[in-house]
Amino acid sequence: MKKKIHSIFGKKLPFKVNFIICGVQKGGTTALDQYLRIHPNICMADRKEVHYFDKDENFNNSKLDYSKYHKFFSPENVHEIIGEATPIYVYWKSAIKRIYNYNSKIKLILVLRNPSKRAFSHWNMERDRNREQRSFWNSINEEKSKLLSSDYIQNRTFSYLDRGLYSLQIKNIYNYFKENQLLIIKNETLRDNPNSVLKKIASFLSIKDFDKVEHKEIHSRTYPIKMSQEESDFLNDFYKNEIEELEKILNQDFTSWKK
Repeated sequence: MKKKIHSIFGKKLPFKVNFIICGVQKGGTTALDQYLRIHPNICMADRKEVHYFDKDENFNNSKLDYSKYHKFFSPENVHEIIGEATPIYVYWKSAIKRIYNYNSKIKLILVLRNPSKRAFSHWNMERDRNREQRSFWNSINEEKSKLLSSDYIQNRTFSYLDRGLYSLQIKNIYNYFKENQLLIIKNETLRDNPNSVLKKIASFLSIKDFDKVEHKEIHSRTYPIKMSQEESDFLNDFYKNEIEELEKILNQDFTSWKK
């Protein structure tokens, strides 16, 4: 019998967060978060993107106070598993180690999207938010120059190329977690066949199957500016070796991402 969760905060609670959708940004994590909220035995965080493990200020003291983290959750007795979705975790280097220190048995779910499409979607999002004034061409060229410098520092906002280097991020996960603690989902599969993905997730999390869902299209729109052929060629060249390395690590075929 699975252990039920006591829902009253302020007492010693017999729970830790059991799983995290840790990435990637612009990969479909919002839709996946909403699908998971439908399951009666899953307690998702009170909001998407808790941003606990990527914030340095939460880890400045030698004695960590995870009650600050647990305040984002409202579990009830019916819930068997607790999770959240913060897609920057897989990208933010220190976050994975912090998650391991919090719960070494946690399970991670990673949604991967074609890195070229992800980069362009990311740039459009920042442009819509008025945080990006540069053209896409200038943005990716300037970032590439910075990535090649010895003093490169991760950037939360202007990381269009860097966030697509999935092989490095997955290797970082495997530095701490076993392979059976990570479930990798392709964005295309989540979009085209969400029920097959949810079946895999139910098995991965050891919970009963989801009821059938209808496809959710979230944050999908037509961009006012199209990616140019020059920009597309630039990205294909930039990610060529990366995608090949990803295929080796995961033993999966990503041929469609190379075009």
